[in-house]
Amino acid sequence: YCVEFRTETLSHHCALENRPYARWMQYLREGHTVCVACQPPAMNTDTHRCSGDGHNADGSKILHWEAVGNSQCQGTWKKIRQLEHCSCPLVHSFIFT
Repeated sequence: YCVEFRTETLSHHCALENRPYARWMQYLREGHTVCVACQPPAMNTDTHRCSGDGHNADGSKILHWEAVGNSQCQGTWKKIRQLEHCSCPLVHSFIFT
């Protein structure tokens, strides 16, 4: 499954990232919608959910995220909706880890 979030805040460290494999962090923007996929092995084998997916959170709850590979690139987002059938666009798409 996938979860759509609206980014609320992000640290300035995201924009400073220039390592080739991590340049995607430069494109994160406050107010943008991102789509995050929950796939094995990030999925808990008992609950079949990914940690941090905002399960049971409504759209007003502020949730925290952190980028893998740069713990200083972090921020908050709010859950928009969960999609059982992923249709994430190629840009602004991520995977839970």
